[in-house]
Amino acid sequence: MSTEPAAPGASAPSAATSTLPAAGLQGKDAALVQAMFDRVARRYDLANAVLSLGQDRHWRRVTAAAAEPAGAIVLDVASGPGEVAVELLRRGARHVIAADLSLGMLREGLRRHPDPGRIGLSFVAADATQLPFADDSVDAVTICFGLRNVADPRRALGEFARVARPGARLVIAEFAAPTWRPFRRVYLEYLMKALPRLAEVVSSDPRAYTYLAESIRAWPDRATIAGWMRDTGWTGVEVKDLSGGIVAVHRGRLPGQRDAT
Repeated sequence: MSTEPAAPGASAPSAATSTLPAAGLQGKDAALVQAMFDRVARRYDLANAVLSLGQDRHWRRVTAAAAEPAGAIVLDVASGPGEVAVELLRRGARHVIAADLSLGMLREGLRRHPDPGRIGLSFVAADATQLPFADDSVDAVTICFGLRNVADPRRALGEFARVARPGARLVIAEFAAPTWRPFRRVYLEYLMKALPRLAEVVSSDPRAYTYLAESIRAWPDRATIAGWMRDTGWTGVEVKDLSGGIVAVHRGRLPGQRDAT
């Protein structure tokens, strides 16, 4: 594989661009999302570890395990520098395609894994709403804290179904509102006040974490996400809460029999 990921079809904005994407479902500009993640790429994992109080590793492990990756070809969308992708490989995936809109994230992944093919990993620049992969080409799809940043998440779910084989698994890990009201109040206070301040210390672009907080508050509830999955062809949809409901993991399957080969 080339050591420089090819750019997605849409052209990226200037590196100087610092406008944040829209936090809600309407009007989210993919180019602004790409530029924002390019800016935070180098210190992304450090910031996430600090701001999640170390829970991010557990969330990634649960996401990878839920995909049942042993022997599978897995597409990890919004892969960033490839932390979930590597966890999928640790759990026996035959090959993992780490796809991301952000070239900065992919370059960071290649910096960490300069010979990805040796471990069964490939980095590919891709827009989740128009994936550059063939129909029926992967055994599982994962997306960890990425669907919220997609301009049209329902279209992305349809794309995941298109590239997945019959019987394939889809696992979505995304931030959510805690279900216990007292904890939800404390969490939202942290999200909107403490998190952006902490980000000023650990992130290369603290304003991105203002977007993070606002986009989490604007994200639909668990039932809505489950409904989107069913509407785009995913069945047997289940939801599991992690860390008191801060994170919700949705899992579903495509109808049909998984190929044993």
